[in-house]
Parts: sequence; structure tokens; C-alpha cells
Amino acid sequence: MLDASILADLKHIFAADALSTDAAECLVYGYDNSRRQAMPDAVAFPSAHEQVVALVRACRAHRVPLVARGRGTNTTGASVPIDGGIVVSFERMNRVLRIDPDNRLAVVEPGVLNGDLQAALAPHRLFWPPDPTSAPFCTIAGNIACNAGGPRAVKYGATRDNVLALRAVAGSGEDFRCGKPTTKGATGYDLTRLLIGSEGTLAIVTEATLKLTPLPSARRTLRATYVDVAAAAHAVSRIMAQPVTPCALEFLDDQCLKLARAHGGEIVPLAGAMLVIEVDGEADALAAAVDAVARAARGEGLGDLQIAHDEDEVATLWAARKALSPALRTLSPNKINEDVVVPVSRVPELVAATRAIAEKHALPIVCFGHAGNGNLHVNLLPRDDAELARAHDALGEVFDAVIRLDGTLSGEHGIGLAKRDFMPRALDANALALMRGIKHQFDPDGILNPGKLLP
Repeated sequence: MLDASILADLKHIFAADALSTDAAECLVYGYDNSRRQAMPDAVAFPSAHEQVVALVRACRAHRVPLVARGRGTNTTGASVPIDGGIVVSFERMNRVLRIDPDNRLAVVEPGVLNGDLQAALAPHRLFWPPDPTSAPFCTIAGNIACNAGGPRAVKYGATRDNVLALRAVAGSGEDFRCGKPTTKGATGYDLTRLLIGSEGTLAIVTEATLKLTPLPSARRTLRATYVDVAAAAHAVSRIMAQPVTPCALEFLDDQCLKLARAHGGEIVPLAGAMLVIEVDGEADALAAAVDAVARAARGEGLGDLQIAHDEDEVATLWAARKALSPALRTLSPNKINEDVVVPVSRVPELVAATRAIAEKHALPIVCFGHAGNGNLHVNLLPRDDAELARAHDALGEVFDAVIRLDGTLSGEHGIGLAKRDFMPRALDANALALMRGIKHQFDPDGILNPGKLLP
């Protein structure tokens, strides 16, 4: 419960319709796609940078927790207000401020939806590379908070590779700018990249300058099936070892294929595993690029290799792939979805390790994801209380296997609450201590998204 003094301060900052303490409305802003939920004491809807500065200063003065929120698509509980306090929603700061085709950049407010930005860029023949499954309804600031990626990251990079500059407010109440609208820079510490992936624990972003990429003039989509997951995983290593980098390289195991077929129909084959491979570029050079990738995809265990005939077939394949994550909830409402990463050459070992863990614990585990950069979504699917009890140990063993393979806990979902307690397995004590020191420098009273990311 907020006391009268901070409520009075907030009412000086926000108009009546931009601040809510109504329990029903607050409830809506207390959960995310992790299915975790907590009740904030209030929700604020800023429309300008200056309001965010005043809000952070008021929260610091009264020692009130402040949690930044986009559209709640995060799967790790990163935007759940576990200590109450105030949720700041950026749905009213949703303007594309500037598109600069000459310098291939866009300046946007934090609440702009990824999908809306792509639509605004299309007439300029440009795009912003991060393309998570939630792109139609996730925000740019949310992408920044967890370093979102998606299928295109294998060629074009994740969010951290596609942001030039930020305007933000630290937990101290100090506002600052970092980065420049240039693709090169060597002036001091890189605060821009530090803030990306920090899950709102250091500062609240109020403006972002994004690096844009020209839309390719042509693309081809290939579908390769294999007798088992090991053969497909070895094909991933071969594809990524040759010079042509695909713009997407997606892996689906046999159980995922069954679900995708239910969504996409017979265009999705039944097999031990499948790769969806996309190659883009200039039309006159595309045939040679496709041929190079196809040669690498061929090898022991290949069942079938086809090129999609038309855009309808391509759209169906991708719709089936992107429907997988929600479809898995039909197998298990308690689905545990982890987006671990290992070096590409070790993807076969990761797949083998997950199969062994699934067998050991008698627990369904299915894998799909962005195999081209070693980022697999490992889905544990406990179907009853007994399997749910075994899932915790199985999850720890998955993380241990990932770290043993020189990988890391998350590629694009972040840490939030879900993986916070596993951080000491991934980072040594000195590294964690340095992170805590950075957190204290930005947020000396610990008001920004408390309890997240750091164990």
C-alpha cells in the first residue's frame, strides 16, 4: 500500500487518467507470459521522458519499487512486481519519432510495437532485425530489456547488435544519453550495450536509436528432414561452417513436427527432425547461395530436401514454426521453456544430453529453435504432479549440461525470476560481485525491478 505522501507526489506528475490504483486495473499489469503474478500498488502511464525522470525520483525518495513494463510477453517473470510498488507502462509512449533512411536508423519511444515499427520501415525498404515470435505485440523497450533475438539473429544479430544509442533514467533519478547515431564508436565504456539485456534493473529506457538494415531483394526457404535429431544437429554444424550465412536456420525435433503438422497440415512432414533454412540476398546471387547451403545440408541421415515453391508455402511453414511455443501448452500447461545457448559445433551434444535427461527422469522434453547460433528452446513438459516434481531436477541437469558445453543460460528470454537462482552456475562469484557493484552504481537504493536477474 502506497502512503499518502508518494500518492500526492504522483498526482503532481500524472493526470488522473495516467495513474491508477484501482485493484482491477493493477491486476492486469501484475503478470507476464511466465504465468507468474503479483499485485502492484499503482500503475503509471507516462507520455514523456520528463515524467519518467520525476517518477523515478519520487520512487527513490520514498523507497518504492518501480518495475518497467512493455506488453508482458516475457516468459521469465522479469516484469512481475514481486515487491509491489509501481508498474510503469509505456503504452502511451509509442511514437516512431524519426526514420532516417540515409543513415539507416530510426528513433523510437519505448512503447512502439516491434510489428508496428517494421510496418513503418517497409516503405523505405528497411527493417529492424530482431524478430521474436511475439513481434506483432511486443515492444521495442521489452526487446531491449531482454536482448531479444529471433530467427534472423543468426545472420543479422540480436537486439544488442542493432541499437546505436539510448536515452534513459537511472535508478538514482539521473537521466542520461549513451551511444551515438554512428555504427562505430570508441569513446569510453559502452553503456548502451550494458543496458541491453539488463531487464530494467539499471535504468528505464525512454528513447532508442535503432540500426536498420536494407530489406533483401529475394529469399529462398528450404526444408530438410532427417532420420533423427542427431543427424539434423550435425547438419547445422556443417551449414554454419561454410561461407554463406543463412538468414534463418531453425531446428524442430520429431515431437515438434507432430504439433507443427497439426497446425500447418501435410506441408509439414513427419520425420525424426527437420531444419527450416532461409537464405536471402540479391536475386542474381541467390541461386549460388542456396546451392552452397543445400550441399552442406546433405549428409548422413538426410531424408528429404526441398525448396518452398511459393510464398504461401513459406508462410505456412513459418506459421507452423511460430505456433509451436503456444501449442506445447496443449501437451503441458506447466511447460517449462528454456532458451539455452551453446557453441554451434556443440549443438549435437546438447540435443543428445537433453534426450538422456528426458529418459533418465521419464519426462517429455522437446527441442526447437534457432540452431544457427546454438540457441535452442528446450521445453520440459510435465503432465502431472509426479512429472512436475521431477522437472526441477531435470532442469538443473539441463543447465549443467549447457554450462559443461561452454554455453549459457539464456539467448533471448533473459533471466528474470525463472533462472535467477541458477546464475551462480553460469557466472563465477567475482563476476556476480562486479554486476552487483554496477547495479548499486546505477540504482543505489535498489528500487528498479528488485529481485530480478541477480541471485
